[in-house]
Amino acid sequence: MVVKPLANLTRRAQPGVKVRGREYLRIIYGPDYTEPANLARLRKRGLGRKRGLALREYALGIEALERVARGEPLWRVHECVFGVLALESEPVDPRL
Repeated sequence: MVVKPLANLTRRAQPGVKVRGREYLRIIYGPDYTEPANLARLRKRGLGRKRGLALREYALGIEALERVARGEPLWRVHECVFGVLALESEPVDPRL
């Protein structure tokens, strides 16, 4: 886990948002991904499971940072970290 700057570790867990630009998406989905038929197909994908996993991973990460900030024992922090690792090992459709 990396937190920058280090001062953020003792006060406040800052949310992270992944933003994917058009050129990145073009590399992933192909040069014609912006055509209406392709966009409609991409929008129909069921992202609920992946979104749920991401939210749980995020919540566990915040909890781990809060435990560090409270000075809890390292094993209590590791509980959250191992939870994130377990969620990351859940099988998810790689195309999502």
